[in-house]
Amino acid sequence: MHAAIHFHSSLFDVSREPENPINPIKGSSLLDWLRERVPTNLAMTDKDAEDWGWYCDVTWEGRDYLVGSCAQERDDGNHEWILQIDKLRSFKEKLFGLSKMTADDACFLFFKRLIENEQSFTEVTIKIRR
Repeated sequence: MHAAIHFHSSLFDVSREPENPINPIKGSSLLDWLRERVPTNLAMTDKDAEDWGWYCDVTWEGRDYLVGSCAQERDDGNHEWILQIDKLRSFKEKLFGLSKMTADDACFLFFKRLIENEQSFTEVTIKIRR
């Protein structure tokens, strides 16, 4: 399952973000915002660039996840954002269909609630592909 949260917001000034050295895609501001809101017991690595945006690794209740972010800039400053949460699984788990990401995954629900509860985020939609 692929879980992504789409929304619009003008909360972040993407012009102040560091340059993505791989591809000029914005998105690191959202990861900074999330880092300020995660519990102290949640391990979240420093953000890094990827060709599709920005990401960090998160350890949630002993499981590893990749949390990715990208922004589609808009002239009016109300940019479209995508937050992606992927549960990392071992080869054996993938081979036998074990520990799949689900819509009720605790890590996914945590980040979903953060996004849904922020009043400056509008048009929040959840997209789950199986």
